[in-house]
Amino acid sequence: MDARRPSAVEIAGLTKVFAKARALDGVDLSVPEGSVFGFLGPNGAGKTTTLRILAGLARPSAGSATVFGHDVVSGADAIHAQLGYLPDVPGFYAWMTAREFLVLSGRLFRIPAATLDERVDALLDLAGLAGVDSRIGGYSRGMKQRLGVAQALINAPRLLLLDEPTSALDPMGRREVLEMIAGLAGRTTVFFSTHILADVERVCDTVAILARGKVVAQAPIDELKTRHGGGHHVLVEVDDSARLEAALHGQPWLIGVSRQGREIDLEVTDLDEAYRHVPAAVAAEGLALRRLEAAEVSLEEVFVDLVEGAAPGAASGPAPEAGSSAAPGPGSGAAS
Repeated sequence: MDARRPSAVEIAGLTKVFAKARALDGVDLSVPEGSVFGFLGPNGAGKTTTLRILAGLARPSAGSATVFGHDVVSGADAIHAQLGYLPDVPGFYAWMTAREFLVLSGRLFRIPAATLDERVDALLDLAGLAGVDSRIGGYSRGMKQRLGVAQALINAPRLLLLDEPTSALDPMGRREVLEMIAGLAGRTTVFFSTHILADVERVCDTVAILARGKVVAQAPIDELKTRHGGGHHVLVEVDDSARLEAALHGQPWLIGVSRQGREIDLEVTDLDEAYRHVPAAVAAEGLALRRLEAAEVSLEEVFVDLVEGAAPGAASGPAPEAGSSAAPGPGSGAAS
C-alpha cells in the first residue's frame, strides 16, 4: 500500500470456496484511496469473485474485506451508499433512452430532483452520450459500456468497481471506455479488473496480479517492473556482436547477455555503468556502433513470469468464477 494515502479497500486472508474448489485462497490486498487500481489476472483467477464480495453480492468463506473501514458483511449497508459497480455484462432496459435510464437509477438512490438533473447531464457528457435520444436497444457495445460506467457513478461513489469493462469491445470502443476511466483519476477510487495488460498500462497507477486465487504481486506499475523484471536491459547493435560479448565478459554490472545476429541484449544492474563501458568496449574492439538504447521490461513479461511461477493450485484446478452477469435493469449498480 502507498503509505502516503489511506486505503479504500483492505483485504486480508480472503478465501472463497465453491464446493471443493477454491476461487480465492488467502488473498491479501490494499487499494489506495484515489487510485486507478488495476486488478490483473488470467480468466478464472478469481477477479470477479473478489469484486462480487466487495459489492456484497457474495459472502467470503474466510478472511476479511473492508471498504472505507466498513466490513463487507456486517457493514454492507454503509458500503453500498459509497459504491458503484459495473459487472462484465451489464443489463439495461432496451426501450429507455440513456437519460431515462440514469434518471431511474438516480431515483432508486433517492437523489433530489435538482441534483439528479445536474448529475445526469454531467454523466451523459462524460460518457459521450449527451444529445443521444435513441433507445438503448440500438446502442453499440461500447455505448452500452460507457452508459454502464455512468450508471455506476450516479450516486457519486467513493469507490467504483469495474469488472472487465473493455473485454468485448473493438479498438474504438476500448479507447472510449478507457478515456472515460482515465478521466476519473483523482475524483474517485477505481478498482478495475481485467486480463488486458495494455489497458492496465494505459490507465492504472497501481496494479495487483492475481493467479490461482492468490495475489502474487502488488505495486505501482513502474515499481513492479523494476522489482520483478530483473535488471535493466540495454540493446546494442554492432557489426560483430560476438566480439562485443567477449569484450564485456566478467563486467560486475553485467547480469546476462543474449545475441541475435548483430543485436545484443545486455541485462545490467546499472544503466549508467553500461552507458560508460559499452561505447568504450566498442571503440576498443574497433567495432561500428549502430544502436545503443535502454529497453524497458514490459508489464506482459512481468505478468507471464509471475503467473507461470505461481504455486500450483489444487488438483481440481482453479474454480470457475462466480456468475457476474446482472439481470436486466438498474441492478447493475450498488443500490440496495
